[in-house]
Amino acid sequence: MIVLLLALVLADGALSQIRYSVPEEAEHGTVVGNIAEDLGLDLTKLASRRFQVVPSSRTPYLEVNLETGVLFVNSQMDREQICRQSARCQLNLEVFLENPLELFRVEVEVLDVNDNAPRFPDTDITVEISESATPGTRFPLESALDPDVGTNALRTYDLTTNGYFSLDVQTQTDGNKFAELVLEKPLDREQQAVHRYVLTAVDGGQPPRTGTALLVVKVLDSNDNVPVFDQPVYTVTLTENAPVGTLVIQLNATDRDEGPNGEIVYSFSNHISARVKDLFGVDARTGRVEVRGEVDYEESPLFQVFVQAKDLGPNAVPAHCKVLVKVTDVNDNAPEITFSTVTESVSEQAAPGTVIALLSVMDRDAEENGQVHVEILGEVPFKLKSSFRNYFTIVTDGPLDRERADSYTVTVVARDKGTPPLTTSKSIRVQVSDENDNAPTFTQAVYDVYVTENNVPGAYIHAVTALDPDVGMHALISYSIVDRDIHGMSVQTYVSINEETGYVYALRSFDYEQLKEFTFTVRARDGGVQQQLSSNATVRVIIVDQNDNAPVVLAPLGKNGTAREPLPRSAEPGYLVTRVVAMDADDGENARLSYSIQRGNENGMFRMDWRTGELRTARRVSAKRDPNQIYDLLIEVRDHGQPPLSSSASVLVTLVDSVAEGRGMGGDRGGSAKAKEGSLDLTLILIIALGSVSFIFLLVMIVLAVRCQKDQKRTAPPCLTHCCPGCCRHGRNRKKKLSKSDIMLVQSAVNVTGTGTAQVPVEESGSFGSLHQNQNYCYQVCLTPESAKTDLMFLKPCSPTRSPDADHNPCGSMVGTGYTDQQPDIISNGTILSTETKHQRSELSYLVDRPRRVNSSAFQEADLVSSKDSGHGDSEQGDSDHDATNRGHSSGADLFSNCTEECKALGHSDRCWMPSFVPSDGRQGPDYRSNLHVPGMDAVPDTERGKGFASSFRVDIPETA
Repeated sequence: MIVLLLALVLADGALSQIRYSVPEEAEHGTVVGNIAEDLGLDLTKLASRRFQVVPSSRTPYLEVNLETGVLFVNSQMDREQICRQSARCQLNLEVFLENPLELFRVEVEVLDVNDNAPRFPDTDITVEISESATPGTRFPLESALDPDVGTNALRTYDLTTNGYFSLDVQTQTDGNKFAELVLEKPLDREQQAVHRYVLTAVDGGQPPRTGTALLVVKVLDSNDNVPVFDQPVYTVTLTENAPVGTLVIQLNATDRDEGPNGEIVYSFSNHISARVKDLFGVDARTGRVEVRGEVDYEESPLFQVFVQAKDLGPNAVPAHCKVLVKVTDVNDNAPEITFSTVTESVSEQAAPGTVIALLSVMDRDAEENGQVHVEILGEVPFKLKSSFRNYFTIVTDGPLDRERADSYTVTVVARDKGTPPLTTSKSIRVQVSDENDNAPTFTQAVYDVYVTENNVPGAYIHAVTALDPDVGMHALISYSIVDRDIHGMSVQTYVSINEETGYVYALRSFDYEQLKEFTFTVRARDGGVQQQLSSNATVRVIIVDQNDNAPVVLAPLGKNGTAREPLPRSAEPGYLVTRVVAMDADDGENARLSYSIQRGNENGMFRMDWRTGELRTARRVSAKRDPNQIYDLLIEVRDHGQPPLSSSASVLVTLVDSVAEGRGMGGDRGGSAKAKEGSLDLTLILIIALGSVSFIFLLVMIVLAVRCQKDQKRTAPPCLTHCCPGCCRHGRNRKKKLSKSDIMLVQSAVNVTGTGTAQVPVEESGSFGSLHQNQNYCYQVCLTPESAKTDLMFLKPCSPTRSPDADHNPCGSMVGTGYTDQQPDIISNGTILSTETKHQRSELSYLVDRPRRVNSSAFQEADLVSSKDSGHGDSEQGDSDHDATNRGHSSGADLFSNCTEECKALGHSDRCWMPSFVPSDGRQGPDYRSNLHVPGMDAVPDTERGKGFASSFRVDIPETA
């Protein structure tokens, strides 16, 4: 009969226990119970969750159907063979399921069946009793053995009914029964020497079973005294594992008889067990009980030793005693660790608390010697969790990372509390399975790839590399290019990538002049099954320039590829003939150009600036050395690439007599100028910037000069008659705006003897901004026609003290020279040019030199000042024509008599539009060095003819509040 004793016991939700009972001798296939149903498991998921029996708990007597969960008898069980005399016979079985891990403990109790009858060791039991024995004397009988337990064990003894003896059934401390034969009345050997009875042992089974033996009682002749022990029961303590020969107890029995009747012999009683005879021994003469075998507390904590003492006399009657041996436990058993189940691998994404292994720990010792402490050695992400009784589970104690550690060795140590403590350890290897938790990572976030232009399409240009710390399919990386447009076309038409190796190839030939660089994104994707991870990197392709473009000449341009440029015969060394402007589409050194004359300059007439491309004269034109009228120059423009590329330009330079003649060739120059204006290179931009800064500086200086005049307006200085006769007049609050029509030329004589004293204005107050009297200033304009070397001296006040020495003051030099009909000296860079030099420069055409003024910021400033002097927006000859029309009423003199060749060359209008001064005597007055006079003021006549004249301009500064 199968009985389900305990349905279900839960412990921590991870371990459950169920208990069954089954009788011994059950046939094969007998169903003990359905574990799955009794535990409430889903039968359809048993296979998927791998329902199985823990291998270490398997028994040959029981088996589990893993598909249905049925527990059945596999082979016939004999309780007496399995558990011997143990009061409780139990078989343990562990089953578990995975995903998640659940462990179940199954206890099957084997119930005893009364299948064994009591049995005596011998079929005949002989007892010798002296005829002198008194009634009440007890004689222990040999016990019967019954392998059954419980109610089926030996219950009592029976003896054939007689008038001499009776049975007294005693119970030992271990529950075993034994019988003592009790004498009821005296025996008489002469009447009956032998008594025979049937001794029956009866068990408690239903129906009861019995065993019998023949009891033979022999009546002996009288021996008056029997040996006597000190006490009937002895209790001793013995340490387990005591060595052989260890004294257990020293027994002592006495006999009052003398001689052989008083000599005592010790021996074990007939009913002692065979195991006790193996473990202990008694000395027949001394009564010394010693250890003969290995005493193990775990086998039995208590042993009963029955000893009898009998004298050597005839018809001796033995005396009996009992020795109770209590075994003291010794910590002689180390803890035992048994792994029931171990998970081979655990996912690195397993949640904390995931079960890795199930184990049990047992110590066969008792009390503190059997108490065990279990722990895990080392710092590993695992911990122990107590599940049920002596069962433990190993669970994860934090996140796992396979990339940091792909496996762990988990060592479990069990230590008892004995003295000294005993330790046991066992280790398991736990593999961490990979999950796709790492995206591929490129070795660089940005790749700079340099590709030389004109590359071969399909050529390898670079390799990108991404690393994935995962393994297997999770680390299999494939590369791709994220599509985008470059100049309206897909990047896939520019580059391609090998999806396995990451090699990048160019699909077209790149041109640096069209595309200098471009970027695209490369994506690396791993081979995850459930989820694919990816990352990106930027690839910047930089096209490296090659010297594949020759320089292109932009200017000068001409018909049929030949430019024509005029060269005046009066040109000075350094005269700018033209400037060759070229451009190279390349970059860097490949675009850095150098200019040189390859042909046509055999006589060294020209020199070429190899940096700027300016073609200038190296010397003056000589009739002897330069008989030719035309120079055919071949200009080469070469870049600095490797190998260098070059181009050439043909320049036809024609000698002309004057600048005006060169204007006839303005067609070519005009085209050249347009080309030059179209090529605003860096040099031109710098020239414009410098000119602008110079103009602003000049404007600031003018403003400062005006402010200084205002500070001295209340001071009335004496007239500088010796410097500027007739130009200085006192006046106050004159705020009339001057124009060209208000200014006339007046003749003023200047004493050059040096005896006159020039009066200088003296400031009445030393503080800035105080009131001043109006004062007059005389200024002199000194210009030169040389565009490239002109220094502008504007608004220079006449020196207070005139010195005849021309080196001190250019203006003073003009006053003290004492000439009348000569042309005025032209001051260039502070030096008075000679008459020959002035004559040569006067022949230069101002219009011819005008293109060169672009290269000279100083000449631009002079041109601006000239424009302001004239009062018109133009300072060329058109300005003089305009003034000549307005002054057609001039009497008897040539309107343009003052417009000399120098004036034409300078393009300075202030002299051209001024009418010449005619004295009252009809003589031609001096040249343009006449005084300017504001109408309304008295003119001062000449005081001395033949004296030097100075051109002075008087400005009255009005008083300001």
